[in-house]
Amino acid sequence: MTQHRVHVYGDNVNTDLIFAGKYTYTLRERDEIARRALEDLDPDFVKRVQPGDVIVAGQNWGNGSSREQAVTCLKWNGIRAIIAASFGGLYLRNCINQGVHPIVCPALHTLVQTGDVIEIDDGTIRAAGQTFAIPPLSPSVQAILDAGGLIPMLARRFRSEGG
Repeated sequence: MTQHRVHVYGDNVNTDLIFAGKYTYTLRERDEIARRALEDLDPDFVKRVQPGDVIVAGQNWGNGSSREQAVTCLKWNGIRAIIAASFGGLYLRNCINQGVHPIVCPALHTLVQTGDVIEIDDGTIRAAGQTFAIPPLSPSVQAILDAGGLIPMLARRFRSEGG
């Protein structure tokens, strides 16, 4: 069981609030992109976040455009999982492709506050005196997450096949 500090956000946080569209074609460097994470929603996020922290959010996290920086800006700040009541469909796929574990847990965001610590193991989340089951992933999605994302998984396969 590992402990994770949480950063809690509400419903309908769109990709522009996670990573502003004005930076999509101007920022290229990993550090620049990471520094802009959540800047309009939570200007102090990048000062507080630590590797291993987790985002906890309400309904429809990541709705909006398909920009992958809305996931990578969080990943490059050490976020490895996002727990939300629900996800925007494109954002959910981008999480998987980038190796960030999207977990659906409808009630958690109403029970915890930013700075609280939750416990996560392979099948459960423990928070606020309650235990929540983590929905199982398909074997293909689990393989992508285990590899750290789709590109690392494909690169390993390519190398192992002598490509």
